[in-house]
Amino acid sequence: MRGGQIDSRELFAAAREIIIAHGEDSYRLRLTSQNKLILTK
Repeated sequence: MRGGQIDSRELFAAAREIIIAHGEDSYRLRLTSQNKLILTK
């Protein structure tokens, strides 16, 4: 991470979906086949 920014290629290097823990909630960040990002709770 540099200056509060991270390249999405680093996040999705091993999988097309990651789980983000935020407090007591979890969010799912997915990379679609059209190279779009989808964030769901």
